[in-house]
Amino acid sequence: MNMKRLQGEMAAIGEPAFRAKQLQSWAYQKLAASFDEMSDLPLSLRHILKEKIRLSTLSPYGEPCRNNDTVKMLFKLEDGKTIEAALMHYAESAGKERNTVCVSTQVGCPVGCPFCATGQQGFERNLTAGEIIDQVLYFARNLKAYGGKVTNIVFMGMGEPLANYEALLEAVKSLNSPDMFGLSARNMTISTVGLVPQINRLSREKLQVGLAISLHAADDDLRNRLVPVNKKYPVKELMKACRDYFEATGRRITFEYALFAGVNDSLAHARTLAHLLHGFNCHVNLIPSNNTPDSEYRAPAADVVHSFKEELDRLGINATIRHSRGQDINAACGQLRSRFLSDKK
Repeated sequence: MNMKRLQGEMAAIGEPAFRAKQLQSWAYQKLAASFDEMSDLPLSLRHILKEKIRLSTLSPYGEPCRNNDTVKMLFKLEDGKTIEAALMHYAESAGKERNTVCVSTQVGCPVGCPFCATGQQGFERNLTAGEIIDQVLYFARNLKAYGGKVTNIVFMGMGEPLANYEALLEAVKSLNSPDMFGLSARNMTISTVGLVPQINRLSREKLQVGLAISLHAADDDLRNRLVPVNKKYPVKELMKACRDYFEATGRRITFEYALFAGVNDSLAHARTLAHLLHGFNCHVNLIPSNNTPDSEYRAPAADVVHSFKEELDRLGINATIRHSRGQDINAACGQLRSRFLSDKK
C-alpha cells in the first residue's frame, strides 16, 4: 500500500493519519514479520490490523535450495501459483559484502525463449507490485536476523519485467523511497529481452536503475531464433533504444550473452558481437547456458567460453564470464519451479 491508501485504511477504522507512517516504517524499515512486533501501536489496533491488513502475500513452499553463496526459494502466492526468488551473497574487497536479491515479476513468462526453463512453463499472470516487493522483504528479514542487509536488487527472475511495466515501476519506486525500503535506484537492475517501447519509456522516468539486455545473438537471423521478440523489435531498433537510454540516464548498459554450444559460441559470433557494440559504453556478461532437461541447448566447453571472451577482449569489448548461481544445485532460474510443476503431474 502507498501512503495515501494506508492513511485511508487508518481513517476507516478511526485512527489518526500518523499511524500510517508508523505502519510503513515497521514494514519497510524495521522489517517486522508480524503486527505483534509493532510495539508503539496500541494492542487494540494490532488486533484490528491482523484482521484487516496482510503483512505478506507469499509464503515459502518447501525447503530452500542452497549452496555456499546462494539461497533459492519457491514461494506460493495466495491464489496457489508459485514463483522463484533468490538471495546471492558476494564477498568483495576490503571486507565488504554484497547481498543481491533476484526477484520475479511474472508467474511464468510470455516471451518463450526456447532455451529458458521459465519460458518452457508458459505464462500465467503478472505479479502485483506488492508480490514483487514481498520477495525482497522476505530476504531482508532473514538477513536482518544475521546482521546483514539487502544491498542490491535485480529484476531478473521469472518473467519479462518490462511486460509488467506498471507494477514493476511501482515496486521500484517503493523500494527506492527513503520513507519505505530506501535502497538507491543505482543498486537496482532491470533485465529485459528488449521491449523497445518500454525501454524508451523507462529512459524518461528519471530513475537511475541499471538496465541489462538479454541479447544472446548480435544478428537478427540468429536472435529471431533464440529470442522470439526480436522479430518485433530487431537488433538495430533495440540498439538505438539502448543508446538513447544511456544518453538519458548516463548508466552503462549490461548485455547478457548466454553461450550455447554450436549455436552462438564461435569466434565469428564474437566478432559480430564486437562489431555491434563497438564504441558503445557497455559491459558484456558471458554466461554458459543452464542445461535444462527439456532443451536441446547445452553449455559450451570451458575453453570455448574463454576463447570467446579473449576475442572480445582483443576487439576492445569489456566482458566477464559469469556462471549461473544455483545451477550446481539444479536451482538455476526456472529450474526449481520446473521441478515443482513436474512433481504435480
